[in-house]
Amino acid sequence: MSALLPVYKKWDITPIKADGSWIEAEGGKKYLDFTSGIGVVNLGHKNDEVKKSVEAQMELFWHTSNLFQLPIQEEVALKLNELTGLDGVFFCNSGAEANEAALKLARRATGKTKIITFQQSFHGRTFGAMAATGQSSIHDGFGPLLEGFVYVPFNDIDAVHKAIDEDVAAIMVEIIQGEGGIILIDEGFLKSINQLCNENNILLIIDEVQTGNGRTGYPYAYLKYKGIKPDIVTTAKGLANGLPIGAMVAKKELKESFGKGVHGSTFGGNPVSLAASKVVLNQISNPQFLAEIRDKAEWFISELKIAAEDIPVIKEIRGEGLMIGIELKEEVAPYIKQIIEHQLFVLQAGSHVIRLLPPLTVSRDELLLALAILKEVCKTNLTMTKA
Repeated sequence: MSALLPVYKKWDITPIKADGSWIEAEGGKKYLDFTSGIGVVNLGHKNDEVKKSVEAQMELFWHTSNLFQLPIQEEVALKLNELTGLDGVFFCNSGAEANEAALKLARRATGKTKIITFQQSFHGRTFGAMAATGQSSIHDGFGPLLEGFVYVPFNDIDAVHKAIDEDVAAIMVEIIQGEGGIILIDEGFLKSINQLCNENNILLIIDEVQTGNGRTGYPYAYLKYKGIKPDIVTTAKGLANGLPIGAMVAKKELKESFGKGVHGSTFGGNPVSLAASKVVLNQISNPQFLAEIRDKAEWFISELKIAAEDIPVIKEIRGEGLMIGIELKEEVAPYIKQIIEHQLFVLQAGSHVIRLLPPLTVSRDELLLALAILKEVCKTNLTMTKA
């Protein structure tokens, strides 16, 4: 009997060490990790540069509080501002916390209460972030929910138009719906909601918790699209390569709405986590590193699509950078079980999508190995015939 509350559906695997793209489990079996701790260890497990930076900070101090001037907070915040084009950072501990901060800021800054989000979105499990999430399965049992959220179909600009009224404070959107099944945003749709926000004095919040920090081959996924200027960006997961951190980044005009005492987080801006973030942000500022991610991803997605032509159970391959979904024509749970038995860790996104989130440092040889396993399992477990 576990001492833990049973909120996680755990695998019957106990890691003992990890390095790069690999996890070694109890008993000595090694697994290729295409989960990255659910999009967290983007620079690979036990990254040497991250380790050195963290150890150097730990030699100084681990925690003081936000009563003190901490230069490392300013350093990392300036880098986030530089990468996003925004001008003010609030540090916290997770993506859900970052999204909570964004929702509070949007309401406080505008004096309005309504937030438009999207069906199948995921923004977290704390009360406000849960209410922003457009999935009834996440809401079940927790009502009444926080009021003021409107869920419209993703990539449907007409539905957004209809939802807008004078009380809308913000539109909150993911560039790729990760938990929702690796659903990519249409460029025209993104540009249209950006324009609608500008025309109606509505804040645009982009949730980059999973898509950010190099995952798509850009520092933040929205930067692929010219002319997109969010008012608020949230990020977490890969921001500290495995240490807990979150950040909300906002435009200059919103700074005065989050004055002293308005919001806070005891552990937000922890210097040890920020020491890891320094390395991550420096790496995702490197154009060569980002180009390598895009090149690897383009090649791998192409290989997956070629393989899918001979595997009828595969409905579609989609993704951006190293955030990839393999949609099947049947439920993926038995396939994922077999993939793990073949010593490859992958994730599920909805009932029919295998989600791949390898480290951004993954090698082509490791991608080839994963490709071979995925092909073998999908063919071996084939229960459908070609239509």
